[in-house]
Amino acid sequence: MTTPNRIILDKYLRHNKKFPHIWCPGCGIGIVLAALLRAIDRTGWTKDEIVLVSGIGCSSRAPVYVDFNTLHTAHGRALPFATGIKAARPPLKVIVFTGDGDCAAIGGNHLIHACRRNIDVTTVVVNNYIYGMTGGQQSPTTPEGMKATTATRGVIDQPFHIAELAASAGATFAARSTTYHAKELESFILKALEHKGFSLVEAISQAPVCFGRRNGMGDPVEMVKREKELAIPISKTADMTFEEKRDKIVTGIIEEREAKEWTDLYAGVKKTAGEE
Repeated sequence: MTTPNRIILDKYLRHNKKFPHIWCPGCGIGIVLAALLRAIDRTGWTKDEIVLVSGIGCSSRAPVYVDFNTLHTAHGRALPFATGIKAARPPLKVIVFTGDGDCAAIGGNHLIHACRRNIDVTTVVVNNYIYGMTGGQQSPTTPEGMKATTATRGVIDQPFHIAELAASAGATFAARSTTYHAKELESFILKALEHKGFSLVEAISQAPVCFGRRNGMGDPVEMVKREKELAIPISKTADMTFEEKRDKIVTGIIEEREAKEWTDLYAGVKKTAGEE
């Protein structure tokens, strides 16, 4: 029998503090957080085993609301903190919950190096294409032509594709889904949690106030429907050109492979050093 969603969420939320949450009505961050909590529940891990780390931004408020070991760190620095925790306490299950600005802009250098190290940390990136907390500035993932407070006539830069960026930098698991595909998103997060090595799941999410309103996308329901319309499984993209995929949301597992994990390698170094 499937456990009702409300019971799972009640199990992991801190009900005695920090509510109501700060997210705008219709924001997708809650959907992503719920998918993460359902995935965690399926692992059977205890709360004491889990460390949830974030930086700064709308999505980075998530650790405040959950009953795990949590760190709310500096802007863009969630991955260095997570790396330190995993290096010092390898048995802990270390998860980073971050956004496109926090992860791919000020934290971009940390992202690529965490990927290349293949340290056993799971990163969930809420990609809503915008800096929401600070007023709607362009982020590294804002699509070309879309408007932001720092691009009032439309963005002219090419956006990062975070899952592909992570895979190319060395992540051994990378996937993408959307808030419309909440069950698929949950399944990808579960795979990431159970994967040995650096894993990243990019969750495309609606930001109806700071992004949708400025770009005439309608209400949150219309924005989620748009995710459904633009999503295309990676299995159907083999014969598509870059231009044909440009405006699509390619969903699925981008990378999944096995490789030596950093904390295991470091344990070997310490053992060797101790024997010399």
